[in-house]
Formats: sequence, C-alpha cells, structure tokens
Amino acid sequence: MKASGDQFEELAAQYLLEQRLHIIDRNFRCKVGEIDIIALHDKHLVFVEVRARSNSRFASAAASVDRRKQIKLIRSASLYLQMCPQWAAMACRFDVIAIEPRQSTSDNNIRWIRGAFSA
Repeated sequence: MKASGDQFEELAAQYLLEQRLHIIDRNFRCKVGEIDIIALHDKHLVFVEVRARSNSRFASAAASVDRRKQIKLIRSASLYLQMCPQWAAMACRFDVIAIEPRQSTSDNNIRWIRGAFSA
C-alpha cells in the first residue's frame, strides 16, 4: 500500500498548499513513528497524518487514527521538536487529512480535520 499511500500523501500536500499552508517537512521518520506532513499554518506548527480508505465498510479514514496512533504521532512530534529547536517555541496542532474515494466518480473526498486531537 506504500505506493498508493504516497499518492494520497501527495494529494494531501497539494490540498494543504492550496489552503495556504507552508510545508516544511514530509515523511519525518524516527524510532517511534512517522509524521506524514509538517507545515506552518498561521502561528501553528502543524503535524498532519494522512489517512485514506477505499472501503468505508470498516472504520472511516479519520476514525482509523486511534489513540495508539495518536500517541505515536505525539511522540514523533516531540522528537521532531528536539531535533529542530527553531520550531520548539511555536504552538503545535495535530491535524488529520482523511481521504475517501467517492463511489460514483474518480474524485476523492478530502476532509481536513484541524486539531483532530491534542497532546
């Protein structure tokens, strides 16, 4: 699923750029996890998790960011801030981009959930 995951991350990045976010990093990997997109929005440093689901029969894309995943993202963000102290004084936010392909068309339904969870 990594190839299609890359496609959805690229779609999410383009969407965020259109919303006037400034992307500063992508696919930050560390020992505790990965952050798909890191961006600046107004006065916030935003850590973005991109989730896509082609079948809504199970959990939705947004609902798949469960507490276990949230904890990994929070820990990864903490390590990112330690490695990049120039951002440490900024207010941080955790957003989710949920992408669910529509049944009748080839378009994707993109939901941007700002402040999806907190640390």
